[in-house]
Amino acid sequence: MTSHRTAGGVTFLAAYIGSIAVANWMTATFGLIPIGFGLAVTAGTFAAGAALVLRDGVQTELGKLWVLGAIVAGAALSFVTSTPAIAIASTIAFLVSELVDFAVFTPLRGRSLPRAVLVSSVVSAPVDTVLFLTIAGFGVTWQAVLGQFIVKTALALVAAAWLTWRQTLVVPGAPRYMWISRLAG
Repeated sequence: MTSHRTAGGVTFLAAYIGSIAVANWMTATFGLIPIGFGLAVTAGTFAAGAALVLRDGVQTELGKLWVLGAIVAGAALSFVTSTPAIAIASTIAFLVSELVDFAVFTPLRGRSLPRAVLVSSVVSAPVDTVLFLTIAGFGVTWQAVLGQFIVKTALALVAAAWLTWRQTLVVPGAPRYMWISRLAG
């Protein structure tokens, strides 16, 4: 593993763990918030959606075991930054949905990184949403499920579009320090 790859992996790792803690703090602090059109999301949905994409970076840069360790670290940090109910719901929902994401992302990433990021997020987002809402006691309503799915999918679409754009910038033979440019070539 090169020092650039290690630095990139540590960056993804810190961002991933931080996004879990921020998502739970936001949800514990602000609860459900309206996003328009009668839809609602937990306040931490934006950070949780980013976590789904950041997880793929951790796996690519550092490996599969680091992802599981990061989930545990994010869960532990969540117990400090949010309520026990939110932390427990988040831990279970993240563990299950991230394993689903992992199962979808891993076989797809060799074919198309943008597609792997998008499809794995689209498949795992409803799992995360339904489990979290149920366990945390928010209630599973179509407004909350659809709202969270739209936000998480929009974040995955932005990431996939950026990865696709980034692939067009890769110059053969140029140094590739970021996981996205390295896999894009």
